[in-house]
Amino acid sequence: MRVTASTFPNVIRAQLERLATQQARLHIQAGTGQRFQMASEDPRAMRKVLDLQNEIKAITQYEKNIGALKDALTASFAAIDDLKKVSDRAGEIATRADNLRTPQELQALSIEVDQLIERALQLSNTRHQGNYLFGGTKNTSLPFDPTRNAQNQITSVAYNGSETVSSSEIAENINISVTVPGANTSGSGERGLLQDTSVGADLFAHLISLRDNLLSNKTAAIRTGDLPNLLKDEENILYHFGSVGTEQIRLDMTSSIANTRKISLDSLVSKESDADLAKTLVSLSEIQNAYVAALKTGGTILSQSLLDYIN
Repeated sequence: MRVTASTFPNVIRAQLERLATQQARLHIQAGTGQRFQMASEDPRAMRKVLDLQNEIKAITQYEKNIGALKDALTASFAAIDDLKKVSDRAGEIATRADNLRTPQELQALSIEVDQLIERALQLSNTRHQGNYLFGGTKNTSLPFDPTRNAQNQITSVAYNGSETVSSSEIAENINISVTVPGANTSGSGERGLLQDTSVGADLFAHLISLRDNLLSNKTAAIRTGDLPNLLKDEENILYHFGSVGTEQIRLDMTSSIANTRKISLDSLVSKESDADLAKTLVSLSEIQNAYVAALKTGGTILSQSLLDYIN
């Protein structure tokens, strides 16, 4: 094969360019700790890393959802706990209202029940981060609207919320709702917190009845009607109290699983994309030596003249 005079510099230049490219790539690996920067360098590994990173992003969103749900649960728990105190006190008053009480004593108890009604209304319209906790999916408008008499006493309370609740995804194909509808008169679906026809609960109506019967000295009606009804309200509130605790445990478990999975995925991403620093530095040293050797060899060859061959 005939070799022209331009062959040597072309070969040397190509070799130096290849070595320079390898040096640059190894420098980047050593500096960033990443084995590749572009998909073309290792398409299989890049595809796997992208899939893993997408799963990590999904888990991160699930964790945000779980955090928001936990906050809402904490707020709901506090409000339901206070409603339980209202219910407990109303039950105590109904138990005390017997034939031995004077009209004045019963009137004093009715005033306290009136205060309990106001407190229950305040709690039923509790807001969390701008939304009403017990309005169902209609959580931007006041869920419980009272009607008052000339004495400014609450005579009835209308529910303006919905009987359905929203849900959030906390894991793949797993949705959970931690919100509670304030009332449910359909007889099915999510149980209402203050009113639910399926279990006979209607806290506002029963509190109002207790107050009015106390004012009218109707102790028999309190014993046979109000007291059993208030027990239904108490049982309903206890049901929701337990549900909140159950959902809290569920969220904690799901959060723990998500965190463990995320750590595992981070490890897999690192395994696929991280450069072996020791091997990278050894390879870089070898390439640098080869580059220097190529420069010396090229310089020697290119410095030879026709006179060198004649001699």
